[in-house]
Amino acid sequence: MLIAYVAVGTLTAVANAAAATLDFRRSQWVIDSMTRVGVKPSSLYPLGLLKATGAVGLLVGIALAPLGVAAAIGLVLFFVAAIAAHIRAHDYPSIPFPAMFLLMAIASLAIRLASS
Repeated sequence: MLIAYVAVGTLTAVANAAAATLDFRRSQWVIDSMTRVGVKPSSLYPLGLLKATGAVGLLVGIALAPLGVAAAIGLVLFFVAAIAAHIRAHDYPSIPFPAMFLLMAIASLAIRLASS
């Protein structure tokens, strides 16, 4: 089961690191999406930092299971909040993006818990 966590956790970490990089680079489409849901562009750096921290936590969680669980829980909560923001703003076409990240975080959490 640890091999499954390494695969899924690494994939989730890479995806979140890429998303964090887009936040740090202030990509225009990310700014547009955040503006639609009422999030200020000045929040990009802190949100990117949360994604990057989650990514690092998932990778360190390969060796330290409790940290991997905590990182996965944090990412699950983060993307639940992101989906809620899109729903609140009636920005339904954008929901698949945070939903994909949420599903990866849930899978990482479930597999990490099962392998502990």
